[in-house]
Amino acid sequence: MLSVKSFPKPLSTKEEQMYLLLCKQGVKEARDILIERNQRLVAHIVKKYNANDKDTDDLISIGTIGLIKAIDTFDMTKGIRLATYASRCIENELLMLLRGEKKQSKEVYLYEPIGADKEGNEINLLDIIESVDIDIVEDLELKNNIKILYSLVNQVLTEREKQIIILRYGLANNKEVTQREIAKGLNISRSYVSRIEKKALKKLKEGFETKYGGIY
Repeated sequence: MLSVKSFPKPLSTKEEQMYLLLCKQGVKEARDILIERNQRLVAHIVKKYNANDKDTDDLISIGTIGLIKAIDTFDMTKGIRLATYASRCIENELLMLLRGEKKQSKEVYLYEPIGADKEGNEINLLDIIESVDIDIVEDLELKNNIKILYSLVNQVLTEREKQIIILRYGLANNKEVTQREIAKGLNISRSYVSRIEKKALKKLKEGFETKYGGIY
């Protein structure tokens, strides 16, 4: 069973910045330390995608490729933690692997013989159903992001911000409405609605970054 406890302790913010600077200067040892000390992050993300038929070591290796790409391309001037950026790179590598395997297994499955027609001709699933290409991985990813969004709406927004975001974007099965309509309904100016909306969206964006990066 995969356990993050078996991986080295992550770097502190100060240590991370120091090794990132050294890494940018071409110090290989610093790059190696960043890779090693972020293996816990890789393991944490792999746990979300690990299934019974998957080899954990293989997934760790794929996730580590994403981590290395993140370290090599990380821009310290952006003002975000390496973990936030690396999480996305790691997930991208894992998703590319899963999508490739899904496509391959789907092709095999659709052409696999499932019987014969009245004349004795072999038939497969593709012969009797319409092929509808639904990306299961993307669907699950979307559902997970929606779940996080609803959680953040309740956690980080004020009641007024929550009310405006729900109305503006049609959350909770509501109909989307314009800023002008919201302003009229709440008896406030449209510019005030716009300011509240922008502030709320910024909170949600920061909340998403925390969710993806703050897993230590």
